[in-house]
Amino acid sequence: MNSNAPLDTYTLSQIHSTLQAVVRKEDWKEGLDILLASFRDEFVYDNVAIYTLDAQANGFDVIYARAVGRGKHAEADASWGEGIAGHVVEKKEIIIETSHAHGDTSRLDLPHLIGLPLYIGGRLSGALVFVRFAGPVYTTEHIRLASLISLWTASLLERKALQDARVELESVQRQMRLQDDFVSTISHELRTPLGFIKGYSTSLLRQDTTWDEKTQHEFLTIIDEETDRLAQLIENMLESARLQSKTIQFKFQPLRLDALIRDVALRVRVHNPALEIKPEFEDMPPILGDSVRLSQVFENLFVNAIKYAPGSPIIIHLERGKNSVRVAFADNGPGISQGYLPFIFERFYRVPGQSITGTGLGLYICKQIILAHHGKIWAESIMSQGTTFFIELPIDSMP
Repeated sequence: MNSNAPLDTYTLSQIHSTLQAVVRKEDWKEGLDILLASFRDEFVYDNVAIYTLDAQANGFDVIYARAVGRGKHAEADASWGEGIAGHVVEKKEIIIETSHAHGDTSRLDLPHLIGLPLYIGGRLSGALVFVRFAGPVYTTEHIRLASLISLWTASLLERKALQDARVELESVQRQMRLQDDFVSTISHELRTPLGFIKGYSTSLLRQDTTWDEKTQHEFLTIIDEETDRLAQLIENMLESARLQSKTIQFKFQPLRLDALIRDVALRVRVHNPALEIKPEFEDMPPILGDSVRLSQVFENLFVNAIKYAPGSPIIIHLERGKNSVRVAFADNGPGISQGYLPFIFERFYRVPGQSITGTGLGLYICKQIILAHHGKIWAESIMSQGTTFFIELPIDSMP
């Protein structure tokens, strides 16, 4: 395309081709890159930036910036037009600022700026700013072309806003479904131990029947176990709420992760003597952590493995990285489908189709505790071969 030709030589087919390429891009920035590049021969610019008003309308966020010509590395505010963006929003109109040379003025000290208002959803939301260094000045045709670009830029930003709103809506809808499922599940989970407690305590209180000592002990044992189950369920609900609201106080101190995991394993074996646990530990340096909360994480992982991979041995591999320690907690159970893995740490989420009941709180609690330690937790799984949970915790940084 001849950069010296008038803008009228742009044919409808050329514009149509450009806009088709733009709308085919899912990423609005990639679409905008195509749009700007296709017109740059006719509308020369060195820098371009998009400023949008922040949520409180007190300032600007730069959501797009490109330097393609002279002054690629210039960092001065004038090089990106923040000042003119403010004037555009204030006056709600196109604004042009032209510099004039004085003596041996550097080209980078002679910016010519044009700022154009961006209306998104009918509301003034920011400004599109073009910068040229050392001219030429903007002609009427340049302004018309810049206005066309600003209209399409606003269209791309509006499409982005709609996409973001759709993603947020889908997330809210999923959370609402999870909460509805949770209410149903938690009602069942609460009724079950309450039913046992009520039933066996009522039986013991019957005056028309005398229970022998062995039967009384059996009934009281069931009541005791179901009371513990009910207390744990309520504690998990309260714990998840405190973690979500970030009101839990963590007590960080140096601890040996290998020793902590061995202690948790011993406690788990008391109630599950047939459980096979295979520790594979390297020598570990101390880390800074809350021993109570980290113990809670590993207890949850043990409970999950016992519940969803019954009879499987549990292999715990602990190794040191450059700046962190990594725990791999593996079972040989039925596994988790790849489609469900991204959601298992969400609050209230339960893998569909499983006959085993649960509240969907255990892994959520684990993740929040690990995040509070500046760590990471994730899962990998192969169907019919098992699931491995990975945890990485920093060695020498206090959360």
